[in-house]
Amino acid sequence: MTAPEGDRERLAEFLFRLRGEPHMSPALLKAVESVPRRLFVPAGIDDPYENRTAPIECGETMPGALAAVRLANWLEPQPEQRVLEIGTGSGYVTALLARIVGHVTTFDRYRRLLKSASQRFRELGISNVTAIFEDGREGFASGSPYHRIIIHSAFPAPPKQFLDQLGPHSALICAIGPGDGQQELVRLRKVGSRFEREDLGTVRYQAVAFGKADVL
Repeated sequence: MTAPEGDRERLAEFLFRLRGEPHMSPALLKAVESVPRRLFVPAGIDDPYENRTAPIECGETMPGALAAVRLANWLEPQPEQRVLEIGTGSGYVTALLARIVGHVTTFDRYRRLLKSASQRFRELGISNVTAIFEDGREGFASGSPYHRIIIHSAFPAPPKQFLDQLGPHSALICAIGPGDGQQELVRLRKVGSRFEREDLGTVRYQAVAFGKADVL
């Protein structure tokens, strides 16, 4: 696709802002530069790098640009890692991670979202993503252990089924709290046989959903 005039300048401004973020990964900056966000945002958005949630297909939303990159950065992606993602959405966070890690397995309960995201991956030459049409609420034990897990939904408590699928020196990011209110975005690091929790900020995520969407 041809990006509208001005996106190059917007990207430059966004990268300048990201360089001021704490502990920003140089590899992630390169990924942001190589993954045109315009390809992922809905039509009609003037600035794809603004930090506002945006509506996407199937009644879902995607995080703003800064929020999305912060999520990827908090995951601390490294080459050769295996990542599990629950909630593909537009595929923007997926694509950023795929530019850095060895492989991403991503789940979504909406076939239409997976189809659209997979097409974007092909356009960008991203071939190290496995996209699965399921809700993913139990993870993907047959592909474990994972170095990193990111879940774009909320649980009332740390989800044991995902913690059990983490390998040594690994980490998980998800939201903890009620599905109808404010939650805490947390990073759980596996240290030996225990987990250390770090709170990253308050969010409002949807509660983890059950089942594949019947129509979409």
